Parts: sequence; structure tokens; C-alpha cells
Amino acid sequence: MSSRSLPATRLINVGQNGVGRYVCQLARITLRFCKHQASSRGMRDFVENYLVDFARSNPNVVVYVKPHRHRGASIQADYLNGNSHKTRVSKMDMDEICKWIELARTRSGVDIVRRTKNFQTHSPSIQGVWHPFLFKDPSVNLKTFPDSEYGRFKVNEVTATERILQLAERMKQLELEKGEGEGKSEKDGESV
Repeated sequence: MSSRSLPATRLINVGQNGVGRYVCQLARITLRFCKHQASSRGMRDFVENYLVDFARSNPNVVVYVKPHRHRGASIQADYLNGNSHKTRVSKMDMDEICKWIELARTRSGVDIVRRTKNFQTHSPSIQGVWHPFLFKDPSVNLKTFPDSEYGRFKVNEVTATERILQLAERMKQLELEKGEGEGKSEKDGESV
């Protein structure tokens, strides 16, 4: 398959899905199969063994089962955004059909597209794309790493513990000065 077979566009996602609560985008799923053809055996096994469990675990998804004579098995998934995806599952076993149904349940319903850029934004900036060296000194570009200047471990002159001890000593000195000042005023009061 060539890269031009898919249309090129921006990725579009369901906005903020999962921020407050997750909303499953699958609205309904239609299972079509033949009751007698051998190619629909996997779909019949899925309907007999797993369909009730699937419906109970996904109460927000409407499940239609449509037997058609002499038609191959297929899965049609309809999503909340209006898109519909149909998958032919003829001659597949039950495990493969379970995987296709799980894929349909977890998809957002948005068409698969070829990306035009590796990054995208809803509000483009004239400043360009951010990168880790955006606000760094341009001389960093000319350095060869490892460099002793940039690779050196930088130690602060005063650690947090030393800073607390300095504050405690300063508080003691202030208390002593305050106590000496009160002693002088008491002596001055007695002489009066």
C-alpha cells in the first residue's frame, strides 16, 4: 500500500475524553452472519459464548444480531461522531472476532489518516516549536561533550541545614540583646 492511498490531514480526537469521565464512542455494533455457512462459524461461536458477556459489560453499546442467508460474516460499528466502520470477518475464528470487536469498542470512530506533520497544534505559534535548547546560550552548540564546565556538579555555598543553624544562632543573639536591653531598663527604673 502506498503512502498516498490514505488522505493526508491533521489528527482529530474527541476533545477532553477521559478528563472528567470516559465516554465510550461506540454507539452500536451490528453482527451479521449466516446460520448455515461454514465461513460464519467463528461469528456463531462468538454469539453463543461471548455476546451476552459483552452486552453486560458494555451497557452503553446497542448490539444488533442479524442472521442473513448465504452472506459472509461482518461487523458494523457505528460511532457517536456519525462514522461507521464495517469489517469482514468471514473464515475467522472466535478469538480473532473477539479482537476485532474489542478494537471497534476502544476506537474513537475517527477515520485512520496519514499524518502531515509529526506535531500539531490547534493554535499555531509564529515563534516556532519548543525544544530543550530554546533558551540556552548559543555557545552550548559549539561545545563538545562531555565538557568539564557543564558537567561539573554545582554545590550551593550554604546548605539548608547550615542555613537553619545560622537562623537559630541569630535568634539566640536577638533574645540575648533583648534580655540585656530589658535589664538596663529595670536598673534605670530602680534609680528613679
